[in-house]
Amino acid sequence: MISSAIEALYIFDQHDDDSILEHVYRSRPASASVVLAHYREHLVPRPSVIHLPNINPPTVLFSLVQSPLLFLSPVSTEIEPLFVLEFLHRVVDVLEEFIGAPLLASKIEGAYDVVAQLLGEICDAGTVCNTEPNALRDDVDTPGWMGKLLGGVGLPGSSPALPPSGGLKQQLSLNASANGPAIPWRRANVRHTSNELYVDIVETLSVTLAPSGRPLAAFANGSIAFTSKISGVPDLLLTLSSSGGTLGMEKALELPVFHPCVRLARWKERPGVLSFVPPDGKFVLAGYEVNLLPSQPDMKSWANVNLQLPVSIEVSKSLGPNGTDFEVRLIICTSFSGSSSVLTSKPTLSSRSSGRSTPVFGGSSTGPAIRDLVVTIPIPVAVRNITDLRSSRGEAYFTLAENVVEWRIPTKDAAAAGSATLRCTIVGPLTDDDEEAANGFSFQSTKGDYDENDDAYQNAVAEPRLVPSKKREKHRDLRKVQQNFSLMPSSACVSFSVKGWLASGIKVDGLVVDVRKSRGLGEGVKPYKGVKYLTVSRKGVETRC
Repeated sequence: MISSAIEALYIFDQHDDDSILEHVYRSRPASASVVLAHYREHLVPRPSVIHLPNINPPTVLFSLVQSPLLFLSPVSTEIEPLFVLEFLHRVVDVLEEFIGAPLLASKIEGAYDVVAQLLGEICDAGTVCNTEPNALRDDVDTPGWMGKLLGGVGLPGSSPALPPSGGLKQQLSLNASANGPAIPWRRANVRHTSNELYVDIVETLSVTLAPSGRPLAAFANGSIAFTSKISGVPDLLLTLSSSGGTLGMEKALELPVFHPCVRLARWKERPGVLSFVPPDGKFVLAGYEVNLLPSQPDMKSWANVNLQLPVSIEVSKSLGPNGTDFEVRLIICTSFSGSSSVLTSKPTLSSRSSGRSTPVFGGSSTGPAIRDLVVTIPIPVAVRNITDLRSSRGEAYFTLAENVVEWRIPTKDAAAAGSATLRCTIVGPLTDDDEEAANGFSFQSTKGDYDENDDAYQNAVAEPRLVPSKKREKHRDLRKVQQNFSLMPSSACVSFSVKGWLASGIKVDGLVVDVRKSRGLGEGVKPYKGVKYLTVSRKGVETRC
């Protein structure tokens, strides 16, 4: 039977073996020092799930690295791996929400009282209970600035309040009437002086291209981040659209995942419409995956697919007389027609909503622009050096420790459409001829024997050196080209970011605050609304060569 219980949580400093926190929920799991020693035995990069059969009891160790901290959770029973890994991610998110990001050992040690309460509320006796930061704020006592000030001078920051008269039943009824119906993901009695709603859609590209330029695989993994700073309990309606209408939206968004606040029935009735009561603050509303290639792989249509990427690369190898040069050609396109852009991303509001529309934050009136453009070229380990890096735009350099060539193009140079080239010359491993030439010594013999009494070599006149024929030179150059072919790069990838544009073409059509279903908004409240699009490629566009 598959269990769903967390046994323990250990937090370490990633750079040493000091234990920062040990929290045991149930049973008798392996100690922190034992599991850490077995974790260190594996080579970097270490897997997230490690089976440890040689300890008692046999344990499966789950790990998460959140630099500079290491989170470990040992489990001795059969359990769903994704359940434990998701638990570790939720713990990190909650700790960042309460004690601030980035997570540091000093922060956890300085706020241990808050961290202990959080770990107890998140998981009780091994059962995961509450991982929503909004709900945890109602259950966990966090010291305010006055409490910290009084605690610093040795005075109690707060004193226990006397319970109201009238018994426990009256107290519970008063609390229920004051707080209203409980929403697990939203705090009670939320109040904001400035009411704001922001939608951030971020897509990460993962594209692989053949040497001919034909796409082998092309996906866009998107996430919809939502920031809600609005009083009361608002009921929102977010409408997304893409080319093809409702049917196109249903086909475009593959494998969607939603926050628990989203009403799934409304999405099934109308794909692209998200109805929800948001948590207070910033959260991930939904995630999705879009296949940028045709759904039915027809070879003729597949070969003619145009992904309309803002950047593409071509690699030419074995150039020059000895085949020691390679050239990378970068094609930059600044046309973003047919996709989400700054000029087409203003949400339209219906008569039921209250508020005003705003353009994309971080964009400009001239349209999207390519930023952080970097071309990364992995180099074989046998290459000793790369000389004569000549680029028409930006700067390029070779890192021997990582065996990569990085070509960085500033934003002002990437703003101009066209092509840019980078040509490099490789230096391969030393051969016997190279070593002899470097030492200034070479031994050539036309005979296989040696006569110590023969002094003819002392009196003989040196014969002129034979000049190799053109055919022999051509054969030698061809052999060098073949030898240097294995030193050529096999792929190149490009990283970039574009604000105000999405590769999938998804855009926000409307963001509505339903006044009839919302509570506690107040009369005349007009929330400020904003939308932002961002497409990112972190070495995600790769070209084979």
